[in-house]
Amino acid sequence: MQRFTLLIIAFLFVTGCKSNTIKTDNQMDVTTNGIKTDTATFAAGCFWCVEAVFQELKGVLSVTSGYTGGKIKNPSYREVCSGLTGHAEACQIIYDPAVISYDELLEAFWASHDPTTLNRQGADQGTQYRSAIFYHNEQQKQLAEAYKTKLNEEDAFGKPVVTEISPAAIFYKAEDYHQNYFSENGDAPYCSYVIAPKLEKFRKVFKDKLK
Repeated sequence: MQRFTLLIIAFLFVTGCKSNTIKTDNQMDVTTNGIKTDTATFAAGCFWCVEAVFQELKGVLSVTSGYTGGKIKNPSYREVCSGLTGHAEACQIIYDPAVISYDELLEAFWASHDPTTLNRQGADQGTQYRSAIFYHNEQQKQLAEAYKTKLNEEDAFGKPVVTEISPAAIFYKAEDYHQNYFSENGDAPYCSYVIAPKLEKFRKVFKDKLK
């Protein structure tokens, strides 16, 4: 149960924040340098935080912030923030499964936010901030469901994990100013007071998996 103990240690984070279409499917992608890659899509509150966390990991080739799981086409940030479109702020992660496994990505996902609060992360409330895993194939679904079940059986967070596990839908890339937000806006108050402390704790726990 080492990874579940790790989650207890790692669970020190608080999240919050206040287009274009990316095609999603169940196939392996091939990058221009010939590396076979796979795709993961996670929602865990503000996508600025999610992006910053997953950009740290070895084997993660790219992280794109965007919107998914909603009911309208090409939503804007303002529309998603209304909470009326059904979309979640999410990140689509392209990774090399020869370097990092989907199970390891799940470990980072659950350790870097509070998966027990329904439609809320920190001060941010609404379905757009929900905890969600959007699986791209049956294997991802099975791994996510098994991991969630085990976390609840072990009472890893002291409360039930309420993370949504749903099939991947169309992913809409967020506006350009949301991409690489922390790396380009590190001095902004939100980055300094929320993302930076989160990353400091994350780096200590996942130090063997960092780039």
